[in-house]
Amino acid sequence: MKAVVLFKDGFEEVEALTPVDVLRRANVSIDMVGMDSLTVTGSHGIEIKMDKVFDDDVYNADVVILPGGLPGSTSLRDDKRVIDVLQKYNENNKLIAAICAAPICLEKAGVVKDKLFTCSPGFELQIPSGKYRDTLICVGDNVITGRGPAAALKFSYRILDKLGVPSEEVSNAMQYQYINK
Repeated sequence: MKAVVLFKDGFEEVEALTPVDVLRRANVSIDMVGMDSLTVTGSHGIEIKMDKVFDDDVYNADVVILPGGLPGSTSLRDDKRVIDVLQKYNENNKLIAAICAAPICLEKAGVVKDKLFTCSPGFELQIPSGKYRDTLICVGDNVITGRGPAAALKFSYRILDKLGVPSEEVSNAMQYQYINK
């Protein structure tokens, strides 16, 4: 099992690092991939060292994850390599996960057409081909989407489940069951 998270400057730190943390706890191989460099700066000024810079190995993973944040999401959307990755994953029915503003990338790639999705409020206006749901997370076929930072844990657990890795052990160890108590 292999996952990749694609990073551009301006990514939302919580949305990017939570899936990395959760999947690594579940022993899923996951690479943080800088689209342009080995050091990427989040939207709140936190610099993160990537595992690698973008190369063709990205196409060999089982899931691609796109964090939200601005201008990170628009930069991902405007990168032809990201759009190509999304289209190839979709053609092969591989898992695609995007959170917050990042579903705008799915629209540009044409992979959310007629699929259920959620996103940060207001961004649904830029995603006319999908079927928007006002919910914390949403699964539409091979696409998992999340609303924003508050969805990061549930979003990550859903990725695990869709990969066939039960999330319950990891979520219990992280004390997720105590949220909303």
